[in-house]
Amino acid sequence: MTAVRGFRSGFVVLAGRPNVGKSTLLNRLVGQKVAITASVPQTTRTRLQGIITRPNVQIVLVDTPGVHHPRHRLGEKMVSDTRHALADADVVLFIMDASAGVTREDQAVAAVLKAVTKPIIVAMNKVDRLDSAALEAVEASVRKVGMFESVIPISASVGTNVDRLVEALVALLPEGPQYFPPEMYTDQPEQFLVRELIREQAIQLTREELPHSVAVDIEEFAPRPGTDLTYIRATVYVERESHKKMLIGRDGRLLKEIGQRARREIEALLGRRVFLDLWVKTSKGWRDKDELIKSLYPE
Repeated sequence: MTAVRGFRSGFVVLAGRPNVGKSTLLNRLVGQKVAITASVPQTTRTRLQGIITRPNVQIVLVDTPGVHHPRHRLGEKMVSDTRHALADADVVLFIMDASAGVTREDQAVAAVLKAVTKPIIVAMNKVDRLDSAALEAVEASVRKVGMFESVIPISASVGTNVDRLVEALVALLPEGPQYFPPEMYTDQPEQFLVRELIREQAIQLTREELPHSVAVDIEEFAPRPGTDLTYIRATVYVERESHKKMLIGRDGRLLKEIGQRARREIEALLGRRVFLDLWVKTSKGWRDKDELIKSLYPE
């Protein structure tokens, strides 16, 4: 792959503790829904890439599961994926939740980033929740945490200073090739995106104890001959029978609602009609089963 003189490109890794808005920011920067979002931590479970292409630059944004203390094999894989992504970065975008201040978890992430030799920009997210005095105080605290190229206050949900952030990232990228065609906004296959859209609805419609144990596998994904309809059969995995009952709901109502909401999102993504056939399966302790983890989250 040959670099064109004056063309900048590179990989920008989004790092930070869980639930600071990495996925929301990724979607905002790309201008498309690439990553699912939810109010629970550790929604992102695997590395995924969003792509910004402009006349003289291509930024490959790498969303990561976040740095945390793993409590199962899936968590270990998530942290490993994050560390490998950091090792391959051209620039690191360290995202913090400005409305929460600098937490111990943020400091733990900063400690990990001390080993990174590439430039680091801090995006202080959710600044729309702070007044100017509080923002100044948080920024002063952030600057004490480490040596950063710049600290930029943003709001991923509103869009505040997002253009300024992109300009700062572009300035740090090396000259390089265009890695992806200009029309691509993610390198993830349709089935991955569909799987995540189903999981997003399951997370949003269930109680706090359930989302962490939910995973989705696509069993069948095929167009129906002679129609514009795509048939999708998906299995939603949970760890306990009680979780299965909760997810299905009384008379199957909750599972039906998950399916209806997910189908609308999937049809918008694919641009065609979808028949979504959802099933729920219990796999006790699946987050510690390497074989199932590799099947659900392949490298």
